[in-house]
Amino acid sequence: MGFKFQNVDFLKFDTLLNEDERLVRDTARAFVEDNLVPIIEDCFREGRFPRELVPQMGELGFFGANLHGYGCAGMSNVEYGLVMQELERGDSGFRSFVSVQSALVMYPIYTFGSEEQKQKWLPDLASGRKLGCFGLTEPGFGSNPGGMTTRARKVGDEYILNGEKMWITSGNIADVAIIWAKVVDDPEPGKETVRGFLVETDRPGFRADEVHGKWSLRASVTSGLSLQDVHIPASNLLPGSGGLKSPLMCLNQARYGISWGAIGAAMSCYDTALQYAKTRKQFRNEPIASHQLIQEKLVWMISEISKAQLLSLHAGRLKDAGTLTHEIISLAKRNNVWMALECARMARQVLGANGITEDYPIMRHMMNLESVITYEGTHDIHALIIGGHITGSPAF
Repeated sequence: MGFKFQNVDFLKFDTLLNEDERLVRDTARAFVEDNLVPIIEDCFREGRFPRELVPQMGELGFFGANLHGYGCAGMSNVEYGLVMQELERGDSGFRSFVSVQSALVMYPIYTFGSEEQKQKWLPDLASGRKLGCFGLTEPGFGSNPGGMTTRARKVGDEYILNGEKMWITSGNIADVAIIWAKVVDDPEPGKETVRGFLVETDRPGFRADEVHGKWSLRASVTSGLSLQDVHIPASNLLPGSGGLKSPLMCLNQARYGISWGAIGAAMSCYDTALQYAKTRKQFRNEPIASHQLIQEKLVWMISEISKAQLLSLHAGRLKDAGTLTHEIISLAKRNNVWMALECARMARQVLGANGITEDYPIMRHMMNLESVITYEGTHDIHALIIGGHITGSPAF
């Protein structure tokens, strides 16, 4: 059942986009409609990642889209954001996979890697021939990544890594993991510095265990990673990484994309609710769209979506100009994901009992967004990031 998506643009948002941006958005939209929408409910129900779509996404330039060279598409940050919007309109878990490949695997190699590392990994990651994952979060440390217990010790011309990571997207299907660890005695005795490492997942001592029983992001792979005396050559250290700032820079790249992606999920929920309300008849044999309480819900949704579109577009323009700050990214991620989750809840109410079925995407988006509002900085942590900035008094 369901409805074919209609563009959601109350503010004439498209007039703010240039021709290339609209072309990129429309290309991603067509890909989602033709390839993802027909299979996503089955994938979600089965807990299956649609890996068969990876090669086509590589051909379209979706991986590392806003990076330049090394086989990457070299899109603007606004164009990249519009791709994230359309992918998450399809499914948050699917967009998460692309975000991790792009912002959390390719970006750190591009930003902190040696030229040899870039040449070796980025073209294959851009094409989708190789997949990656990002290992920062640990079983005991989520919002406080600085407390990580994963350690790397340099012995001769090798590093030996030990530790565990948790809630790692694509861990079981990755060819390479970006592992963040505290280096013992680096750069001076008694001091431990967070560094990034390229860890091929077929190395002895590396294990990935898929997380089962999820009610959210079921169409993407989530894993726990274990590293027990994993030996890697010293050349696998990302030489430009140093301190907790490095992984946080990666997270900022991902959070920016999430702010756009959440808009896509909200658009899907709103569009479904609007089309349903126009066709569902009750009481005087009139569409429920004519009822005041239904209209109020639809107006709230389109109002918040419209504001979110402007917020992310402005953030994208700032990012392209090199002036975007992490506090603005926190504002966009926090606002837009909250907005999308509220849209999902309201849309479910508009659809009544039908809203809980897989005939419509509402409940799938709602369950997915419960993860999105938590990962890459929880709703509350982003409030504290913004609060510390505006008051000058950090709360943590």
